[in-house]
Amino acid sequence: MPHEQYQACIDACTRCAQACRHCAASCLQEHDVQKMTECIRLDLDCAGICELSVAYMSRGSNQSRELCALCAQICERCAEECARHHAQHCQQCAQACRDCAQACRQMAAA
Repeated sequence: MPHEQYQACIDACTRCAQACRHCAASCLQEHDVQKMTECIRLDLDCAGICELSVAYMSRGSNQSRELCALCAQICERCAEECARHHAQHCQQCAQACRDCAQACRQMAAA
């Protein structure tokens, strides 16, 4: 199965997408939603690229490495933004994004 060689990255991307979607939904509940706008945007972008990366890896696409390299960049941007906020959901999301970025870089370099 093509996806077995990418399983660690698939798992990291799945965890990251879940954390990002949770973070975006939680940001919408914050008192000052306006200051969370960029965080929400990046959360949604990151979740989307992570989910797309999982789909590519799962089917063994020849473009998986290039997509995962881009995914790592977007995860890093999201991690930086989330880390700026003190909310627990943002801090957890930042960590999931950093973990995913590392897994994607390793996959892309393999």
